[in-house]
Amino acid sequence: MIISYIKRMEIEADTLPEPRTRGRPREFDIDLALDRAIEVFSTRGYHGTAISDLSEAMQLTPGSIYKAFKDKRGILLAAFDRYRVLRSRKLKAAIDPHVVGRDKVQAALRFYAEAAHGTLGQRGCLVVTTATELAVSDPVVGERVALAHATNEAVMNDCILLGQSDGSIPAGINAADTARALLCLLQGMRVLGKTGRSHAQMIAVADAAMKLLD
Repeated sequence: MIISYIKRMEIEADTLPEPRTRGRPREFDIDLALDRAIEVFSTRGYHGTAISDLSEAMQLTPGSIYKAFKDKRGILLAAFDRYRVLRSRKLKAAIDPHVVGRDKVQAALRFYAEAAHGTLGQRGCLVVTTATELAVSDPVVGERVALAHATNEAVMNDCILLGQSDGSIPAGINAADTARALLCLLQGMRVLGKTGRSHAQMIAVADAAMKLLD
C-alpha cells in the first residue's frame, strides 16, 4: 500500500529526534540558533566551519554550544534534522494546492528551482553538502542523508502514481525509475545553484524535466 507523500512528510517531521542537550535548561532559542547554524554549514560545509564561526553566527559562547550540543558534530546533526523538517513542510505547502499529479510534480520541480539561484542558491542545500562530505565516513550522518533522499524520492514517486491514476501522466512510465531520476535532477539543481545560476536558467531546467513525464 502506498503511503501518501503528505503522510510521509508528517511521519518524518514527527519522528525526527530532538537535539540532545545536557546540563542546565537552555537559556536561548534553540530553533533560531539552529537556523543560523544551517546557513553556516550549508554555505561553508562541515569541514570548512569552525566552532568560532558557529559561535558568531548562533550568537552563543563556545561554552553554551558545548553544553547544548556537545561538539560540532552534535550541532550538525541537530541542524540537519531541523533543516529536513523545515524543507519538508515547505515542499508540502508548495505541492498541496495542486490536485493533478502532473501539476504536483511541476510544483516540486519549481520549488527546487526557486532555491537554486541567487543568494539562496549560493548558500546551498544542507543535505547535498552533508552527503558529499560525511555520508560515507559517518554512518549516523549517512542514515540521515539516506532518509532525506528516500523521502523526497517517495514524494516524487507518489505524485507520479497519482498522475497515472488521474490520467495526467502516461501509464507506461516507470514511476520508481522516473522518481529516482527526478531526485537526481533536484539534487543536481541545488549543486548548480552554488555556482550562481540565474532564476531563468533554473526554471528552464525544471520545465525541461517535465518531459520525463511525456
